Amino acid sequence: MSVQDLEKLAQRLAKDGPYKHESTPRRVRGLFNGAYAFDTIRAHYVWEIPNYPQFYIPIEDFTSDAKLEIAKEPVPKTDGGASLAVLTVGDKSTVKVISFKKGPLAGLVKTIFGAIDQWFEEETPIYIHPKDPYKRISILPSTRRVRVALDGVTLAETSASIFLLETSLRPRYYIPPTSVNWHLLSKSDTESGCPYKGTANYYNAEVNGKVYRDIVWWYQHPTMESAPIAGYLCFYNERVDVHIDGIKEDR
Repeated sequence: MSVQDLEKLAQRLAKDGPYKHESTPRRVRGLFNGAYAFDTIRAHYVWEIPNYPQFYIPIEDFTSDAKLEIAKEPVPKTDGGASLAVLTVGDKSTVKVISFKKGPLAGLVKTIFGAIDQWFEEETPIYIHPKDPYKRISILPSTRRVRVALDGVTLAETSASIFLLETSLRPRYYIPPTSVNWHLLSKSDTESGCPYKGTANYYNAEVNGKVYRDIVWWYQHPTMESAPIAGYLCFYNERVDVHIDGIKEDR
C-alpha cells in the first residue's frame, strides 16, 4: 500500500468510519526489527472492508523500544482527524502508519499488516491478516464419494476425503494424495497464504493437451487448527467438475 493509498484510506475512515469496530481483550503484539513495537490487551478489530478485520493499536500501547513520529500536518480532507506517521525501532522504520485523532477511531493507530515483521495473538503468530472472530472453519472427515473431473477426464476419486467448511464460503474437498491421478499434474511455483490454513503450494493439470494452471492446492505445513488437511489436495470447485455421491455440483 502506497502513501497515497494510506491517505485515501484515512480520508474514507475519517469521513464514513469503518464498517464496524470493536475492542478485544486478547493480547496483541507486533515484532519489528527484533523488538516489540507494541504490546496491548486493548486492541480493536476494525473492518475497513466487510470481508475481514485489521488490528488497530491504542497509541499509548506502543513500547519504549518504538518511536512513533506523527506528521504535524493532518491528512487532507480528514478535518484534522488523521495523520500519517513513521514507526521506528532501532535502525528500521516504516511509513505505513496512520494515527487517528477524532471520530470512532480516535486514539488508535493503524500499521499496515505486512509492515510489521510478525504479529501475535497471545503466543500464536498471525499470518496474512487477523482472523475474523465471527468466522470459523470446520474440518470433517467424510466417506461420501468425491470425484473430480475435467473435460471428461478423472483427476481424483475417493471415499476418504476431508470436507473443509468455512463460514460464508463454499465447501472445499481435500483429497488424499493416493487418490489423485498424478500423471496429470505438474508442480507450480505459485504460493498463497491464508490466516486460517497457512501457506499453500499449487499444481497445474494437463488434460487432453491443455494446461490448467494452479488448479489444485495443498498445505504441507498448515496451521494447528487446520492440521488434518496436511498433504491433502484440493481442486478449485469453480474450475473443475465435482461429483459428490454421483451428483454433479455447480461450478
